[in-house]
Amino acid sequence: MFGIDQIARLAAEEARKADGSVGTSPGRKVPLSIIIQKEKGPSSMFIFSEDNVIRRYAKTIIEWGPFEYFILLTIIGNCVVLALEQHLPRNDKKPLSEMLEETEPYFMGIFCVECVLKIIAFGFCMHKGSYLRSGWNIMDFIVVVSGVVTMLPITGGGGDSSVDLRTLRAVRVLRPLKLVSGIPSLQVVLKSILCAMAPLLQIGLLVLFAIVIFAIIGLEFYSGAFHQACYNERGEIEMEADRPYPCSNKSSATGAYNCKMPGTTCQQGWIGPNYGITSFDNIAFAMITVFQCITMEGWTTVMYYVRSRYSLSR
Repeated sequence: MFGIDQIARLAAEEARKADGSVGTSPGRKVPLSIIIQKEKGPSSMFIFSEDNVIRRYAKTIIEWGPFEYFILLTIIGNCVVLALEQHLPRNDKKPLSEMLEETEPYFMGIFCVECVLKIIAFGFCMHKGSYLRSGWNIMDFIVVVSGVVTMLPITGGGGDSSVDLRTLRAVRVLRPLKLVSGIPSLQVVLKSILCAMAPLLQIGLLVLFAIVIFAIIGLEFYSGAFHQACYNERGEIEMEADRPYPCSNKSSATGAYNCKMPGTTCQQGWIGPNYGITSFDNIAFAMITVFQCITMEGWTTVMYYVRSRYSLSR
């Protein structure tokens, strides 16, 4: 009885501190049932209490080592299946793809069982530590729900009565990330990478500032520069190496490009290279063009466009 009385006295003191009450007699006893009730956690789904046998078995299963390894192997197997899929024109499929597609319900069944067990064990979302209070579990839940929806009969691409939700199959690309949720060490590595990316934002702002500066320079010097092209007498643009090319009316001796075909003249009216995107006509297109140049991908083409339009003596 001494142990029970001591526990009751400690519980009374903790309750008095939490409630801010004063003047409670030190010898006042709190019923043991209240202590046990305070020690119990919140129920799961408003149905399964902490001592519920179903909830206890669910916790035992999800914390069981072989079950965790089984889920990891299932995720790896699903990633292999996704990697082996081959899509042909007109929705044709190879026999291997048809066989792999038949495994989809089994993978989704395993993922659904895992999701249901975790919801029963931890609760859904109403209290701290519940299933949807974890970002990784939110991702898992989205993957499971989207996979189940794509398997429903209403998702066919056929008649007017069907609703085509097959685009949700794109969410399957998140399934490999379930490995991260199943391996805590990978979570630590990923969180470390994300934390390390935060200081890099300042470097990104510096690069953005440099892009804006050079885009403004290009906007001042080369705005509207890429809209002159060689037109023939029928008003058609003459191609140079299978594509239009900016031209200039100045002498080619200075470096600018002049129309070489007989009967062609350099005129305004061309939309510009890359449907007008590669240009310095506005700040947005100028920033895209500068970004293309700093990535070293196609920067020489932009250089030749500018040189063809403007002579070196400008």
